[in-house]
Amino acid sequence: MSADTTLKLDTQLCFALYAASNAMTRLYRDKLEPLGLTYPQYLVMLVLWEQDGIAVKEIGQRLHLDSGTLTPMLKRMEQAGLVLRRRSRADERQVDIALTPAGEALKAEIRRVRAELGCLLPVPAADIARLQVEIRSLADGLIAAQKD
Repeated sequence: MSADTTLKLDTQLCFALYAASNAMTRLYRDKLEPLGLTYPQYLVMLVLWEQDGIAVKEIGQRLHLDSGTLTPMLKRMEQAGLVLRRRSRADERQVDIALTPAGEALKAEIRRVRAELGCLLPVPAADIARLQVEIRSLADGLIAAQKD
């Protein structure tokens, strides 16, 4: 048997990130479901709480999602009363997304969820901040490599 560990599952960075992402998404899913949100919808809401009334294209850029993925999700969010989709006055080809009062009000519930989840994370806050910087740097590098 070879001592080569390059193809062992537990030595794969991609698998460690995949497993961590799945675990985090499951934690959020359990907390978001009672609020009527999926995890991707939660991410859209985070973008809109930062900047309301932005184009679908801008949301897609922030979340690294294409309009084919976003459009059906945004339609469901509109049907749920969380957002409004409307044609841009500046450019009819562009669709802008704005929060409804219900979407804005959901922010208070999400703050509670975030507090609960923060207590569940098995890592000190300082380590989480450092880890976020490192993971963002890794993601930026991977995204840049795909564009080359």
